[in-house]
Amino acid sequence: MEPKPLGIAIIGAGAIADVHIQAYLKFPELCRVRAVCDLYPQKAQELIDRYGLDAQACEDYHQALEREDIDAVSICLPPSAHAQTAVESLNAGKHVICEKPMAGSLEECDQMIRAAQENGRLLSVVAQNRYKTPNQKVKKLLEEGAIGPVLFGTINSLWWRGENYYDLWWRGTWEKESGGCVTNHAVHHIDLMQWMLGMPQWVSAVITNVGHSNSQCEDAAVAVMGYPGSMVQLTASLVTHNEAQEIIFQGRKGGISVPWQASASKALPNGFPEPDTDQVDALNRRYKELPDLELEGHPAQIGNFLNAILGREKLEIDGLQGRNTIELIAAIYKSAATGQRVDLPISDQDVFYKKGGIAATMPHFHEKTKSVENFQATKPISLGRDVGK
Repeated sequence: MEPKPLGIAIIGAGAIADVHIQAYLKFPELCRVRAVCDLYPQKAQELIDRYGLDAQACEDYHQALEREDIDAVSICLPPSAHAQTAVESLNAGKHVICEKPMAGSLEECDQMIRAAQENGRLLSVVAQNRYKTPNQKVKKLLEEGAIGPVLFGTINSLWWRGENYYDLWWRGTWEKESGGCVTNHAVHHIDLMQWMLGMPQWVSAVITNVGHSNSQCEDAAVAVMGYPGSMVQLTASLVTHNEAQEIIFQGRKGGISVPWQASASKALPNGFPEPDTDQVDALNRRYKELPDLELEGHPAQIGNFLNAILGREKLEIDGLQGRNTIELIAAIYKSAATGQRVDLPISDQDVFYKKGGIAATMPHFHEKTKSVENFQATKPISLGRDVGK
């Protein structure tokens, strides 16, 4: 007999809530969205009406947590609210999937992980770009050793946002948003890097703000991350008009990238390169052989989350994976603030581990002078359209 559908509550009715609801609606046999919660209940009701949901609009998400027919929650709130909401939800016996970034500090990440463990509930952190066919294929090629050991990586997390992007009340503050382009945009690429290569040994970084005068935080950053025998450079920006995003790995036997491209060279007698067409052909052939994903992005991750709750699949992205990405972000900020290389892991005695440590330590490039409660509805938000083409 099929189990009854899981009850879902969406906490936060901002732009990303739309994406979560659309994903849940792809699994009508597994779940029902029964509540949408927001401080502005009219926003919650608008979503309920838009999708024809049989759901309650709640001004206080604790109303949803008290309901026995709610099994799991999607947390779609500003980053500063992730940890408290997740811990309260887990303590209420609900499974949790939380939008990125996981939390504003490693201390809060550990509180979330501990609450999941103590309550026997699942905690997942959104990393939807892992569920893109090109990213899956490149990871598989790395695992197979198709290009040999990785020697150098280039990761470009390049976005564009207008100055008014930071007019929203919680954006552009260290306390509420927990950072700028590194925390809320490059988080996608940092997650993909640590998923594909593992955690580095050290980080060295610089950050600045060159184009957003209503933000305390950075809108451009460069970080170098060191692995045994290799190095990766990350560039993050909110001032890149074409939003060209790419991940490139150079190995001993060739190079591969997202968007997909294969390259390989072999040495002439004088050491200069000539194309290794046989290796390029082999890489292209293997890439084409690997299967495409049937489902991508948020729907794929939420599908795994639902099936993991039902005991049908293993949870693929848990709190520890989300924590890894926050640790790298904390290391980038610590290096930028101190001007020194930061060795990993970060100690639980470090100010950059503690809740509020980043907000208390980082420089303010500007102060917010404009703040609005809500933006008028526009076309759907972009979700890193080139992260996985």
